[in-house]
Amino acid sequence: MIMIILSGSSNPELATKIAEKLKKRVYFPCTQFADGEIRVQIPISLRKQNVYIIQSTSPNTNKHIMELFLMTDAVKRASGKETTLIIPYFGYSRQDRKDQPRVPISSALISNLLKISGADRIVTIDIHSDQQQGFFDGPWDNLYASYVLLPTIKQLKLPNLVIVSPDKGGTMRANAYAKRIQAEGIAVVYKERDVNLRNISKALELIGDVDGKNCLIVDDIIDTGGTIINAANLLKQRDAKKIIVSSTHGLFSSNAVQKLHDSVVEKIIITDSIYVEGMKFTNKFKVVSVSKLLSEAIKRIESGTPLSAGLLD
Repeated sequence: MIMIILSGSSNPELATKIAEKLKKRVYFPCTQFADGEIRVQIPISLRKQNVYIIQSTSPNTNKHIMELFLMTDAVKRASGKETTLIIPYFGYSRQDRKDQPRVPISSALISNLLKISGADRIVTIDIHSDQQQGFFDGPWDNLYASYVLLPTIKQLKLPNLVIVSPDKGGTMRANAYAKRIQAEGIAVVYKERDVNLRNISKALELIGDVDGKNCLIVDDIIDTGGTIINAANLLKQRDAKKIIVSSTHGLFSSNAVQKLHDSVVEKIIITDSIYVEGMKFTNKFKVVSVSKLLSEAIKRIESGTPLSAGLLD
């Protein structure tokens, strides 16, 4: 395969793992000027080459988005053939609609600016809302982290397992996991969220039977951990046994790791889609790499093989 792999500063470890699986070198073209402005200079010719840029737009979100814009623009101006953005975690994806007066649709704006910068294709993992793919004028492949999470979950060999969605928006995800694991059923937590405090939620009601069952809570994002902890407490109130959490993206804001460690949750399985500098996980956490998933997607894109079989279903 003839391709060029670039990476910003958001997750260099993941980019290196992906490049190693592809037997390619990864280039890190982003530096900073003394005043803090981002400088991008790609050290090799890109003329008529397919280019893959790996960059999660995770905290420091705005810096990483700007790096992505500038790298994409640099590739376009260097006559790259096709530019594919590998964005494991897509920042601003939760701002996907006008839920209050006089607010922007931030995810639509970011998607439009990526196209203007020169992106031909976007690849994400477990995007927060499927409709976001319609904001980008071009191919957008949203992969599922279950490709790498399910083998780890199955190793736990939990009997009498119920899959739990911590909110009604994740019901389809819970159903998909239940089908693949052959779980006994699903349960859904209904919650209330303060529209003025987007990260604050309260579990209200549980639909489903968890009495005497082991529970696997599946979610796309753990931010402050409040949604997960509230759901877990509600499950315990309904006499659930072991509570395990599986989530794709770990932001872990506001001391979330310690809060989850101190909670009734027994194990948290997370991917490395987001790199949090200085983060130290406790023994409750298991980190699974998405490098296998993303390297396989790149191979298929490069060879013209469909992604649908195994990666998109």
